[in-house]
Amino acid sequence: MRVATLNLRNRADRWLERRDLLATQLLAARADLISLQEVYFPNLQGYWLQRQLNIRLSGSTRQPYRLLLARKRHLIKGYFEGVGILSRLPVVARDTLSLGYEGRVALRANVELPSGATLDFVAVHLHHVARDQQARHEQVMKLMGWLNDRNPVPYQIIAGDFNETPGGPAIQQVKQVYRSAFAEAVGHEPLATFPTALSGPADWAGCLDYIFVSPAVHRVRRAEIICKMPAANDDTLYPSDHVGLLAEIDVEEPPVY
Repeated sequence: MRVATLNLRNRADRWLERRDLLATQLLAARADLISLQEVYFPNLQGYWLQRQLNIRLSGSTRQPYRLLLARKRHLIKGYFEGVGILSRLPVVARDTLSLGYEGRVALRANVELPSGATLDFVAVHLHHVARDQQARHEQVMKLMGWLNDRNPVPYQIIAGDFNETPGGPAIQQVKQVYRSAFAEAVGHEPLATFPTALSGPADWAGCLDYIFVSPAVHRVRRAEIICKMPAANDDTLYPSDHVGLLAEIDVEEPPVY
């Protein structure tokens, strides 16, 4: 299984110019499950991306990717933005969790694996104010409780923009239970997943994006950074202000014959 995550940066920073670049590079990842953050609702950004990937893969707008979306639960900001999941696997069920702090939500898709087992895939985008580490710690505690309450699914993957560097308390809390796919495959977290040159000159860069797998997941084969290449004729035009992550995962241990 190939799993990816990317913050789309909503419609900001030259969306109409960068959207083809985004679709092309995301398509090259060949991911089975994709977590999307900062999906912009008024311009149907998520549906545009789904159609582009599907048409380029199959010639049909309906397959192979199914799109799930969840708006922020905020009176004003919730109209504009949320998180999403693109899945090539059959979706058995979906639900959401309110995480507070301007209406942020986690979106869970329970998907069917080829073996018949199911996996919970979660898209998440945590509170963005850097100094509010306690807020993100509260959010991951709530998230982990939600995923592991009432007969939890053993196979779980959480992917998204956590808005916190590897040493932060929220990330350290998650790592008490879950494994970082990138760190397991490469030996360390990415040096930085934000920002790209799309946002202009920056005085700070760091790793904010992660893919976490539950203890039952058998193995992470490899991981890499994706959506990292600028346009051929413009070295400031990137797919987003974040780069994405991709992990190739063996969810179940292969049978022994």
